[in-house]
Amino acid sequence: MAASTRAGVTLTGISKTFGDFTAVQPLDLTIPQGSFFALLGASGCGKTTTLRMIAGLEQPTTGRVVLGERDVTALPPHKRPVNTVFQSYALFPHLDVFDNVGFGLRRRGVKSVKKQVEEVLELVELGHLARRRPSQLSGGQQQRVALARAVVNRPEVLLLDEPLGALDLKLRRQMQLELKRIQTEVGITFVHVTHDQEEAMTMADTIAVMNAGQVEQLGAPVELYENPKTAFVANFLGQSNLIAAEIAGTGGSDLLLRVGDAKLTLPRARTHAGSTAVGARVLAGIRPEKIAMVARSEEAGIPAGRNRLTGTVVDTSFTGVSTQYVVNSPWCPELAVFAQNVERDRFAPGTEVVLHWDPEHTFGLDGHQDIDAGTGEGAL
Repeated sequence: MAASTRAGVTLTGISKTFGDFTAVQPLDLTIPQGSFFALLGASGCGKTTTLRMIAGLEQPTTGRVVLGERDVTALPPHKRPVNTVFQSYALFPHLDVFDNVGFGLRRRGVKSVKKQVEEVLELVELGHLARRRPSQLSGGQQQRVALARAVVNRPEVLLLDEPLGALDLKLRRQMQLELKRIQTEVGITFVHVTHDQEEAMTMADTIAVMNAGQVEQLGAPVELYENPKTAFVANFLGQSNLIAAEIAGTGGSDLLLRVGDAKLTLPRARTHAGSTAVGARVLAGIRPEKIAMVARSEEAGIPAGRNRLTGTVVDTSFTGVSTQYVVNSPWCPELAVFAQNVERDRFAPGTEVVLHWDPEHTFGLDGHQDIDAGTGEGAL
């Protein structure tokens, strides 16, 4: 089920302070009804506090929370049409799967408990385990029970607070696909808090990247990855090579950059620099997987018009799918290059190389930003 154009959640001027500490700076956010929305950021960025304000577990210092067309800012949690799934599943150990899922329905006096529970257990593919206790289930199965218990109430909004954090890597990736499937089938608005970039990009229709209590950039996963607007987003969402450069001139729809003795071409349309005047400082960005690499002796074979930098391989790491290289360039230390393992030949440390890439893959950021922003906790 595709997301509608109607708002599922609207936050207007919402903020939260604890004494002298501002956890969430005033922000406006509209989450489309029926969409899968992710709040992504490192620990302490304000994402969980934002989620808790939607749930009613924290009272906003300023601003309003609207679900659909209803202002719920003053309502307590139990009167809001939301359910929350936490990292700790909080299942009742003395109840089996069926009764855990049906618990909320029975408390509300719903008559068709059996039918609704059976339907939602089939949705999460646990119908065959309905009479098992939580202690007899794997972590992934327990997570599905917690999800079923929340979904069976058919809330307008389902809030997920790091729901996959306790699972191992392989199971977490499997559950990412399952969560997206379930959300698509039930059509409920999902708001998912995570510090895991891969998790957000795999599941979300829209991602809000949060940093220091505010939204740094908002958009579809592909848009954020391919066209980051700040150094923080470029570094936090995946990995980027940011190269300090200076604008040397223009050429048609491109900016011409100077990097030491080298020259690079940057599409003006992919530039989010503070200034595009000659002499302005720019961070030229290129993702590691967009770069090709050849030995210096083979430089003549590089097609004309490619951006290129010379350097020396200082480290290699075989990851199975790719080989990851670290290349020191006179103008940019520790450039990362990811090469798919199609060829068996690999470059050894000490090899003199030329890095080259399509100028269209370059993006430009304001050169006055911290080039290392977003490379700390939580970054890939």
